[in-house]
Amino acid sequence: MDDIDAWVWWLIAAVGLGIPLVVTAMPEFGMLAVGAVAGAVTAGLGGGVVLQVVVFAVVSVALIAVVRPVAARHRSQRPQLATGIDALKGKQAVVLERVDSSGGRIKLAGEVWSARALDTGRAYEVGQEVDVVEIEGATAIVM
Repeated sequence: MDDIDAWVWWLIAAVGLGIPLVVTAMPEFGMLAVGAVAGAVTAGLGGGVVLQVVVFAVVSVALIAVVRPVAARHRSQRPQLATGIDALKGKQAVVLERVDSSGGRIKLAGEVWSARALDTGRAYEVGQEVDVVEIEGATAIVM
């Protein structure tokens, strides 16, 4: 064991911390692994054991303190580009068959959709433009 340099042990620790990162997908393990690599670099440059541990701790804590809040903020944001049925909400459509609370047909984004009126007392005639409020299954709710 005395034959192996300290920097090798730090790299082994980095790999050891990388395994739970892959298995659990917890990014904190990756940040600790980067701290271990920093400890290996310190050992390779001739730093003492105390300095190696301090560098490991400082780099690991700094990464967790800085990167984790940024990552959490990005994870909580909704995507800027709406896709699928979310992209259809708020779009305008043209009535192809009379639309009322029981049903009808509209042309939305170049496709024919079944539709019904949001307001049960309202009906939309052929050729009228309507706004899509919601999509329920394959039916557009319009107003």
